[in-house]
Amino acid sequence: MKKNILKIIAVCTMVISLVGCGNKNSNTSKTVDKQSGSEGNKIEIKIACVGNEEHQSTIAANLFKELVEKESSDFKIDVYPNASLGGEREAAEGVKFGTIQMTVATSDGTLPAWVPEVQILSIPYLFENSDEAYRALDGIISEKLNPQFEEAGFKHLAFGELGFRHFTNSKKEIKNVSDMAGLSIRVQEAPIWFALMESLNASAVPVSFNELYTALQQGMVDGQENPIASIATSKFYEVQKYLCLDGHTYGAVSMIMNLDFFNKLTDEQQKVIETASKEAAIKQREVVSEQEEGYLQEIKDNGMVVTEPEKASFVEATNDIYKKPEVAKIVSPEFVEEVREFLKK
Repeated sequence: MKKNILKIIAVCTMVISLVGCGNKNSNTSKTVDKQSGSEGNKIEIKIACVGNEEHQSTIAANLFKELVEKESSDFKIDVYPNASLGGEREAAEGVKFGTIQMTVATSDGTLPAWVPEVQILSIPYLFENSDEAYRALDGIISEKLNPQFEEAGFKHLAFGELGFRHFTNSKKEIKNVSDMAGLSIRVQEAPIWFALMESLNASAVPVSFNELYTALQQGMVDGQENPIASIATSKFYEVQKYLCLDGHTYGAVSMIMNLDFFNKLTDEQQKVIETASKEAAIKQREVVSEQEEGYLQEIKDNGMVVTEPEKASFVEATNDIYKKPEVAKIVSPEFVEEVREFLKK
């Protein structure tokens, strides 16, 4: 009996030992990536974009993906256009809370909910041309705002291009600021845009970008304002008749990443991300600028009446917007004046 008991103990010990070895081998046969939560050696980055495959934000995201994956085998990047991960608000919130690693979003659209002063880009006629905008964005504006983005939980990687914004409408040709009177214009939901419409004697109507085509089609609003590329790729010429090339503000997109996600990367991986984002932004600006002439021709070919208005009348009507109390609460007048001084150098 004693011998039988000893045999049973020996067998049990052997089984436990084998099970233990099996578990050990199982644990070491897979590498679980802590950043993405997925199996394997790749760090997964999901990039949310609201625009379609041809939109400026998607162009920036795809260029970033190409540059990162070319430089490093550590990453697997997937771009999600067409608001498939939600509108800009949902995408930005997803990045903030870490459910999405990255988004490319309109800089002065939903992001001012966390970094109000990025609405300096909503100050009308701040930049005379693209070169001024690039210089300010990559210089004084980034220096001022990047720490604010980090305080909000974002890593602001770079500013890409949407382009100068122009008014379209379905009612009448706009030759002078007085022609704006009475029009209902879709704008982003922010006091600066409401102040702009008030100064032009037009009505401001906030509508999300992914619902804008339908709003125009159904006559919920008379018009909207966006860069030429956005107007063309979104086919707004199907539901709008008139385009006024007033260039009231320069539109940028922000490439932002969850800050905790970024901070957990190695120094080398962070360098890859930062370098690729800056290079992607430069290349994206070139691509968007080169496409603009073709997009404008497409707009004309599809029947829109394109007008170059008396721009001075618009500048005069909006000259003091940045000093209005409701605007000054968001963007300090001193910051606006700092940018203007910076551009004089």
